[in-house]
Amino acid sequence: MRGVRFVFFSLLLVAAGSVHAVGGDVKQAREGPGLFVGSASCSSSSCHGGAGEKRSQFITWSRQDFHTRAYAILLGARSTRIAEAVGIGHAPTNARCTGCHSPLQAVAPTRLAVAAQVDQGVSCESCHGAAGGWLRGHTRPDWTYAMRVGAGLHDLRQLYMRANACVACHQNVDNDILQAGHPTLVFELDSQSVNEPKHWRDEDPWRGARAWLTGQATALREAAWGARTQSEPAPDMQETSVALGWLLAKVTLTDPNLPQVVEPATSDLEPLQRDGDTLARAAAKWNPTMDGVMVLLRSLAERDSEFTINKERSGEALFYRGRRLVLALDRLTTALNANRDIPLKLDPELKALEKDIAEAHGNLDAGKFSEHLRAFRGKL
Repeated sequence: MRGVRFVFFSLLLVAAGSVHAVGGDVKQAREGPGLFVGSASCSSSSCHGGAGEKRSQFITWSRQDFHTRAYAILLGARSTRIAEAVGIGHAPTNARCTGCHSPLQAVAPTRLAVAAQVDQGVSCESCHGAAGGWLRGHTRPDWTYAMRVGAGLHDLRQLYMRANACVACHQNVDNDILQAGHPTLVFELDSQSVNEPKHWRDEDPWRGARAWLTGQATALREAAWGARTQSEPAPDMQETSVALGWLLAKVTLTDPNLPQVVEPATSDLEPLQRDGDTLARAAAKWNPTMDGVMVLLRSLAERDSEFTINKERSGEALFYRGRRLVLALDRLTTALNANRDIPLKLDPELKALEKDIAEAHGNLDAGKFSEHLRAFRGKL
């Protein structure tokens, strides 16, 4: 449930058309009027509805993926109450809800095949693009990946594109909908990809760290944009922007190979919006190393002195800062352990920090959090 999205990036996401490769990248142009054929077209046993790693993607999605239940959420009592409180009528048909919970409802009827069901929630084509142009050809051995993308398949191998595909529905919530009872959303691409029932292969051992950074930079861009452009933005948009600006400023100061994010000195978030997008593009190609990630992890763990309440920093502001910091410590530790022979044993310390955030209810106990952050650092 949310209003109009960041239009430029929405257009970028549905890109398809002319494609060319430069330096190994697949470039995707804006999409033409492709036909949405429906998820049933993916479900045969010879395609994605069969057995084995290469044939079971549809089964994984239809049986395990929470995205299939996105439309059903709109039929529940909670969604009804939210819609009534906001005054938007029937949740299952209102564009402010269906934009994320039932995306095909926004597609013109002339672009929907008979088998395309708008009540399938977030279906295959919501993420991979209208399949009318690439369905028959994408399994042909003489089609390159660039040719598939050129026919309309979304380039989700590229982390910047993948982050954009997710962030629009997983970060910002309009203030009136939030006040009516919609849960606050926290976008973090790496852990949310891990929690997604996996129907793809990913063999890059540093993919997680790269996904974390790309996702947080994209979240910064979206939160800053929402806080700047909405007439009555949700308070968490401003607070999230400032917290992510703080975090990513520390990250980019630690790794000089990344474009710098400058911590805002004023309430003007336009520079943060711009810095977030620049970093997101670079982060998708970031090449972390064992030593570099360890240095970054140590640097972030040394921020306990910045978790003190004073005239400039309230417990509420520190809550948003701490929430993003804990996500960073968790994902960087996970990335290091995926590449180490002997894993870092930091679960108790991470759980203590996570508990601090979970029990804060928007107002962080800064003293306790600082103590637990020092304990985490002591174990590195």
